[in-house]
Amino acid sequence: MAYEVAAPKYVRLAQTIQSRIEDGTYAPGTRVPSENQLVQAFGMSRPTVVRALELLKRDGWLESRQGFGTIVRGRPAVVEQRSRRGRETLERDESQTPGRLVSVDRVSVPARVASVLGLSKRAEVLMRRFLVEGEGEAVELVSSYFPAGLVDGTDLGSSEPLGVGIREHLEGRKKVRYDHVTERVSARLADAGEAELLGLPDGVPVLSVLVAAFDAAGQALQVSDVLLPADRQELEDTYRLN
Repeated sequence: MAYEVAAPKYVRLAQTIQSRIEDGTYAPGTRVPSENQLVQAFGMSRPTVVRALELLKRDGWLESRQGFGTIVRGRPAVVEQRSRRGRETLERDESQTPGRLVSVDRVSVPARVASVLGLSKRAEVLMRRFLVEGEGEAVELVSSYFPAGLVDGTDLGSSEPLGVGIREHLEGRKKVRYDHVTERVSARLADAGEAELLGLPDGVPVLSVLVAAFDAAGQALQVSDVLLPADRQELEDTYRLN
């Protein structure tokens, strides 16, 4: 049995406000609606609204200005930097990307993926694994996981490379809408199969970027584990000092 885990109300509200900032509804430099207006507009309690606004301020989308209220700052530079990996993963055309589709299998969901997809640890998911290559060596290994119910009626289970990005394919076939992406970066040692595909010497770690894509309601549509050989990466980040 699969269990769906909904995001907290304040997170869903923050995601909605963030989407309105990104689509220009709330333009940079303008004031967002007051707490009272947000309470009435979304039918949520004041504590929920306050927590959502604080989350957006913490992440750099909003700021409080004395005498002006809560102002839109726009898309934070740190989000712009970090979202590129996720965007590449969702929009990559496998048929035009140097590399190869390694495998397409139904597998037991890995623990690190199960909690994000809202599935039990015994659930089965579809995994597409693609090895990206460049200048004669492996660049990254992408393992993408999809809930079984989302795969029906799509070409995700095909052993042929997709001719469009996963996002475009799913939005066209399943009428879902990708809304936002989260990324979690960690370091670990590759298992034997991963090390072989990436051509890693013994003891060389990998950077794991866990990319999770959600719809506007906070439901996870896919999770991709992007493995990057640590000895071939230079990562740069940008952030604001408040």
